[in-house]
Amino acid sequence: VQLQASGGGLVQAGRSLRLSCAASGIIFSLNTMGWYRQAPGKQRELVAHITSGGSINYGDSVKGRFTISRDNAKKTVDLQMNSLKPEDTAVYYCNAKRVSMSTKISDYWGQGTLVTVSS
Repeated sequence: VQLQASGGGLVQAGRSLRLSCAASGIIFSLNTMGWYRQAPGKQRELVAHITSGGSINYGDSVKGRFTISRDNAKKTVDLQMNSLKPEDTAVYYCNAKRVSMSTKISDYWGQGTLVTVSS
């Protein structure tokens, strides 16, 4: 299984950045795909996830600024990040989770991509 994240980098506050995660080795359409982030000294937190059925959930701190989308044919999940703030600075991780009957079947993580937002 591979979750290859790309698109991170250094950006000024108020600008936009788009992350992309390409998945292989999983039945992509059956997975909830998500983006999580971890800032230095903090716990990993949910940024956004999108279920196999298309339901979306965002972390409170990014609502209205970030948009998650998936393309099952390309096996990719993207995160469009607008109006970036310095507090968005973190390593962003792609996640693929498959759940059935409330039981976690699989849970995979990508290697992470660093997003740095300067003030």
